[in-house]
Amino acid sequence: MDRRGSLTKGMLPLLAIHAVNEYYRLPWKPPVTAALLGANTLIYLRPAFLHHILPSIDQVWFNPHLILKYRDLRRFLLSPFYHVSDSHLVYNMMSLLWKGIQLETSVGSVEFASMLAALLAMSQGITLMLAKSLLLFVDYDKPYYYEYSAGFSGVLFAMKTVLNSQSEDFTNVYGLVLPARYAAWAELILIQMFIPGVSFLGHLGGILAGILYLKLKRAYSGPDPLTLTIRTLTNVIRWPLRFVRNLFQFRRGRISGRGSVGGRQTGRTVSEVWRCQVCTYDNSGLLSICEMCGTSRGSGGLSSREFSRYSNGLTPEEIRLRRIERFG
Repeated sequence: MDRRGSLTKGMLPLLAIHAVNEYYRLPWKPPVTAALLGANTLIYLRPAFLHHILPSIDQVWFNPHLILKYRDLRRFLLSPFYHVSDSHLVYNMMSLLWKGIQLETSVGSVEFASMLAALLAMSQGITLMLAKSLLLFVDYDKPYYYEYSAGFSGVLFAMKTVLNSQSEDFTNVYGLVLPARYAAWAELILIQMFIPGVSFLGHLGGILAGILYLKLKRAYSGPDPLTLTIRTLTNVIRWPLRFVRNLFQFRRGRISGRGSVGGRQTGRTVSEVWRCQVCTYDNSGLLSICEMCGTSRGSGGLSSREFSRYSNGLTPEEIRLRRIERFG
């Protein structure tokens, strides 16, 4: 399609500005949501360095007939990440940004990644079963079984169902105020009525996937195997990075006035402290000159000229008061 050959007419820059603004305001930046936004946008724009790697949209359309006939997992797994127009991408990514931030902040990145993988697989699988079932058991005019579709909206409907499942609030869906837990169903009907060409089965499959995910989570009280797998893989990837960082991280020790040595100590602990006779400051045993006023260790005091040079004209009492102000 030639839509990628020319620069977008303001919609993708608007998406970028909105995403950056939302992330800038967050104290914690959800990484999985950001990665999904970036992946969907890059796949749509198809920059030169990815053009020969990414399959074309004609190779990944979600088509139940082709998926079942050829057991085409590429269509099954990749079709949600492809979009057909600027408006299609921007609308879905705006929705993903809001829902992703809410969910990832509440459950954590690992659990959120596990949830997304499960919702994607379940929404695609349920859509596939619905299309096949309608073909076998229902006599209808529109052949959903041979329909082509793409986009992340099925997963978004599943996320919306999960997000609003426990909500007691009301929400506004295209001018209709209704309980938030029914918002996905209302949006499904209204979009189908007013927006031509959308995938009804894809959206319905997303809602049913969200409901199924919630039922499975409630029925299974133990740790999520997929979450454990993702967490384990994350730790395996992070381990060599931490090892290299610790290997090349040199922390220099700092001698403090209280006799403590910062950083890693090598066999000898410094505990000796000596008190300056002039300003009464307690210095580390490693120092031979007072850290506060410059008086030599072991000397009863300095000459007036030496003391004036080290103390900038301050009297011992003034130095003592400054020490109290500095260290309480």
